[in-house]
Amino acid sequence: MLITGKIVIVDDEDMVIKTLKTLLKIEGFSNVNIFNDTDLALQHIKENPCDLIISDFIMPKMNGIEFLTKAKQFRPDTTQILLTGYADKENAIRAINELGIFKYIEKPWINDDIILNIKNGIERTRLKEQLNNKIEELEAANAKLEEYSKSLEEKVQERTKSLNISNVKLNTILENLADGLVMFNSNNIVVQANSKAKEFFCTEGSTIERKNFFELIINEKDKKIKKDEKTLRDFSIIDYKENRKIPVEINLADVNIEDEDFKIALIRDITFQKENERLRDDFIATLTHDLRTPLLASINALDFTLNGELGELNSELKELLSVMKKSSEDMLGLVNALLEVYRYEAGKLFLCKAQFSLNELIEECTKKLEPLLKEDNLKFEFQNVVKMQNEAQDEIFINADKNEMRRVISNLLGNAIKHSKKDGKIEIKLSAENKDVRVDIIDFGEGLSKEDIEKLFKRFSQGTSKKRSASTGLGLYLSRQIVEAHNGQIFASGELNKGCTFSFILKNAIVEKQVV
Repeated sequence: MLITGKIVIVDDEDMVIKTLKTLLKIEGFSNVNIFNDTDLALQHIKENPCDLIISDFIMPKMNGIEFLTKAKQFRPDTTQILLTGYADKENAIRAINELGIFKYIEKPWINDDIILNIKNGIERTRLKEQLNNKIEELEAANAKLEEYSKSLEEKVQERTKSLNISNVKLNTILENLADGLVMFNSNNIVVQANSKAKEFFCTEGSTIERKNFFELIINEKDKKIKKDEKTLRDFSIIDYKENRKIPVEINLADVNIEDEDFKIALIRDITFQKENERLRDDFIATLTHDLRTPLLASINALDFTLNGELGELNSELKELLSVMKKSSEDMLGLVNALLEVYRYEAGKLFLCKAQFSLNELIEECTKKLEPLLKEDNLKFEFQNVVKMQNEAQDEIFINADKNEMRRVISNLLGNAIKHSKKDGKIEIKLSAENKDVRVDIIDFGEGLSKEDIEKLFKRFSQGTSKKRSASTGLGLYLSRQIVEAHNGQIFASGELNKGCTFSFILKNAIVEKQVV
């Protein structure tokens, strides 16, 4: 690679100047300034940057060492070469040691040698310039870093102060919460609790830390707690001061602190809510119970009249009384549904389990509902998907409350009929695995959105925000209560305009044979 640069040569001998000028021209150096006067050379060096200064040692006004010393004041990073005779070698060595002159070259020189030294000298100047630039950049970066470090320290102090204030506020909030707050680890051992939680659980002189959280609360219904369960109901704690149970609702949340899993439990005293619910449910139960008598009397009276016991009726009057009877029967159905819901929620309805054929029960329900199929030309299709293991027959016998299971199947079939398209079908699939039985009822109607499915089995739910409706809003809710009372699950799936599937599973319900 050709290395060229700005060169300044000072020598009082014309022969030396001409020789160097010709040599440098041949080698491709075009920016060469030659002087035989040291003052003019110094003035040029002062005003113009250069990459290399070559000076003779013996000159009239000042010697080469004096000249290079002054030149160094103007251009401290420029490489310097001293031309000397043999007799001046000691002075040249002294100049190298004292002034930092790059090289001294004896006259007469070897052309290749002097050209190599000139190129090396120019490259040395360039490297020093680059180094100085890097040093300046580094110093600037260090200055910025220092400034940033100072600013960061101030920000850290401000942030620390802010965090301390936030921690004080947070601790104040947690300590003054009306609800108990407990944190426990993956082994359910309590590691931290607020004042209210300690008030809930601790007697005088006792502590809640290092105790198993689930041993501190009472599971009223002995329900198995699922790993991902977020809300615990039907739990209570003992108030030792008042010697009474406090019903509580517990909300759980997962947290991870320094790669360790914990759970946060928010414990709320729901005594007031429970009492309100009891009063409300008692009122509904009393009201619905008292409504049944006049409704039944009205239905019987209308039925008596329609049968002609009070004389012949014309067609218009008969039609009017029939409508009245149908409305009274619908009202009675609603009252009965409300009573059933109340009984399940209050734990006042007990299952009367027996062993029976689920196939026969499904067939019985479909026959009862067949008149409703004719209006839209629908049909039922029943299939037993999985045969019983080690059994020749397809019939499945279960141990359950037959009347309550009839209600569930009839509710789901009626729901499917209501929302099926004309000239369609409703599929009923019965399957079994080990001791578990599953029933799927599939319609091909308007379907359900994901948001609507989440609301389906809630009390008084109307199914969807669109056309689909669960009439009183109690049928599916009651079905859920019945299935869950049998230690089962009920759920739905589907898409809009693609139909819907309602399913329920009864755990450990299958029996090996029918017992008469």
